[in-house]
Amino acid sequence: MNTIDAVFSYLREFNFASVLFRLLLATTCGGLIGYGRARRRRAAGFRTFMLTCLGSALTVLIACYDYKMLTGDWADVVKVVGMKFDAGRYASQVVSGIGFLGAGTILATAHQQVSGLTTATGLFTSVCIGMAVGAGFYELVIVGVLLVIIVMNLMTPLEGEFKRRVRNINIYVEFVAMEDLAQIVDVIKQMGATIFEIDIEQNKREGEKVPGAVISMKMQKGKASHSEMLSSIAELPCVMSIRELIA
Repeated sequence: MNTIDAVFSYLREFNFASVLFRLLLATTCGGLIGYGRARRRRAAGFRTFMLTCLGSALTVLIACYDYKMLTGDWADVVKVVGMKFDAGRYASQVVSGIGFLGAGTILATAHQQVSGLTTATGLFTSVCIGMAVGAGFYELVIVGVLLVIIVMNLMTPLEGEFKRRVRNINIYVEFVAMEDLAQIVDVIKQMGATIFEIDIEQNKREGEKVPGAVISMKMQKGKASHSEMLSSIAELPCVMSIRELIA
């Protein structure tokens, strides 16, 4: 057995040194995942990810401790009482709990947009990594943390570029009067786009009701870009404001 295997074998044992290492590792992994979100001032940032990862590791360590005691020091009592132990129940409760916490971060905002999905999935993944740390599955932890950091930080520019290239686009536009919607639709059709759905909204601006619409469309391949579509609509005198809705 080489030195690395010996170290991993020791850290997989249930002793004070391995418990301390797992807790520190879980805290570090959560911090690495949350660091990028903290820089972008997201709802769940540095400390949130550290605590969720640490908390899930603690839960698995408690399960390991209970199992060790029930099969060791408390074995005689267990035989008399007939107690059964299932370590998987601890992990299942953690998953249920983070599901409730993650659902609270998902919000339906204005104009049919939804925010918080990345935060919720990030918290769930952080918890899974924490459970892996608590169980001593270090190989999974190393690979998992690297992949999460790549997806949540390095993939952000790539995602933005992909969204700019897709042909489907959702826009929100405010205009002077409902009759002006026909002009907007005409411009969209002239640029070769196919309209899927139009949802009318009424918003207040400076105490007055302003009509608006969420328009879902598919642009013709090679005909126009997102920015060209927005610019063409914005040039209409009746348009007060326009923006692309990005999930």
